[in-house]
Amino acid sequence: MTAPPRVRARHGGPTIWFTVPALAFFTVFAIVPLAVVVVLSLMRWDGLGTPAWTGLTNWTGVLSDPVTGNAIWLTVKVMVVSWLVQTPVSLLLGTFTAGRQRYRAVLAVLYFLPLLMSAAAIAIAFKAVLDPNFGLSKAIPLLGQDWLGSPDLVLYVVIFAIAWQFVPFHTLLYQAGVRQIPAALYESAAIDGAGRVNQFLHITLPQLRYTIVTSSTLMLVGSLTYFDLVFVLTGGGPGDSSRILALHMYITGFASNDMGRASAIAVILAAAGLVLSLGLTRLSGFSRMRSQQEGA
Repeated sequence: MTAPPRVRARHGGPTIWFTVPALAFFTVFAIVPLAVVVVLSLMRWDGLGTPAWTGLTNWTGVLSDPVTGNAIWLTVKVMVVSWLVQTPVSLLLGTFTAGRQRYRAVLAVLYFLPLLMSAAAIAIAFKAVLDPNFGLSKAIPLLGQDWLGSPDLVLYVVIFAIAWQFVPFHTLLYQAGVRQIPAALYESAAIDGAGRVNQFLHITLPQLRYTIVTSSTLMLVGSLTYFDLVFVLTGGGPGDSSRILALHMYITGFASNDMGRASAIAVILAAAGLVLSLGLTRLSGFSRMRSQQEGA
């Protein structure tokens, strides 16, 4: 009796050596700077003199500071409200612009214009539009209110400006996702008498679930890094009404010259982003996702 021929194990995909360049860059430009920031969070340093070891003093100071607590609350508020605003708007715009009609392409160009502008330019434009003393506020009574000077309104102005900047990007994600859905699904649904709304609810939304997870992860984790637009638009004011965590880190480090505390806040931001990203990946089942393309 002869032994069965030995079956050679086949390995799918590239080897682990393909990841070496990316891991090297990630180590040099992410892991090493993060390690330096962690060490700095245990020192007292004004940015010019010699750092002095202080142990956990910066951490106890930051965690007991009510300004930090308020900054964390405002950051969570911006994160949640931004997701609630941007997700449905991006989803609907992405579905609409995925059509092949020419007028939709023209409208898509208009929708995507904010992608071409920097955060600083957007902030300056909003400051000019919302200034109660001149410009459009004199012609449009609704804009006559001091939107940026009111502690109750300024955060929602910031959220609106952020949405205006980032909705086009997420619209692109949803547009690409909708265009990947097989047309046969819609044709079958139309033959069965399903209208546009039912097709959207029972075909488009389920087919876009991976895109929704990706967009939501980028939206929520990206909310932790909002800085430039808020800095130019409000500077954190009035008072501390729009002093979100990233801006609080900058003011602590470069306005108060306390790099130790600023480093502790930076570590909090990095840890929050990591936990949030891992949590979303785990809860959404992102690691178990498979391609929905036919034949894949």
